[in-house]
Amino acid sequence: MIVVGGSSSRDLSKELATLLNCKFVQASTTRFPDGECYTRIDTDSLDDDVTIVQNTYPDGNLVEMFLLQDAVKKMGARTVTLVIPYFGYARQDRVFKPGEPESAKVMARHLGIMCDRVITIDIHKESILDYFDCPHVDLKAAAAIAEYFKDKKIDKVLSPDVGAAGRAKDVADRMGVPYGYLDKTRLSGSEVKISEAKMDCEGQRILIVDDMISTGGTIVAAKQVLKEAGAESVSVACTHGVFVNNALERLTGNDLGAVLCCNTLENEVSNISVAEIIADAINRKW
Repeated sequence: MIVVGGSSSRDLSKELATLLNCKFVQASTTRFPDGECYTRIDTDSLDDDVTIVQNTYPDGNLVEMFLLQDAVKKMGARTVTLVIPYFGYARQDRVFKPGEPESAKVMARHLGIMCDRVITIDIHKESILDYFDCPHVDLKAAAAIAEYFKDKKIDKVLSPDVGAAGRAKDVADRMGVPYGYLDKTRLSGSEVKISEAKMDCEGQRILIVDDMISTGGTIVAAKQVLKEAGAESVSVACTHGVFVNNALERLTGNDLGAVLCCNTLENEVSNISVAEIIADAINRKW
């Protein structure tokens, strides 16, 4: 097997190749002055099973993924596995208003033209993968998050709303601590209201887990409620640290015990690696 790393996932792809004990090739990707993508895989041949590791967010990374698929096919790849740590356009999975596209379906259908299997991590809606005509699996980052925090003296794991309670339970069960969830009401795209905590938080070290942090508004509101309920400390971990509009600076300056994400999106706090769970999935027969 050969692992080809795209520009969005340099560290993750290299770590994955090490775990798989296979050849690693980092694609050389640049931009022309007009912004168009140029990428090249600098090796003689890819006459093997090839795994491409590359996000499809933002748009430039999506284009790069299409170009990498074409390149590995032309270089003789026997099979092509796409590892998409963060799948862009997953939020628009149906038509909400007349005239809208089914963006997730469009992206899946186009990505599926030149691949043999697809691996994602905590995709927004797992049903999106059914748009692929090849074998696919969505991996859960709960095991990686729990492993990272197991020795960090966490007393309770919470999710910011009931919809993510299953993720909190998964992490908590692996850590051997209780779990719960908060009551969130979304007021706008960037504003939320978190109701008063109903569980005992007095003197507790709380870990909030979520699939994604975008603006950070939910986490800031949740931390305030938990502190008012007597929590000793509040830390946060998510799978995908999108962190738009200076969200990371807002969070790190907000008296949180820790702000961490997985390396599905590589940044200064992506210290939780999902490489091992991806390697396990690649090694399985499916």
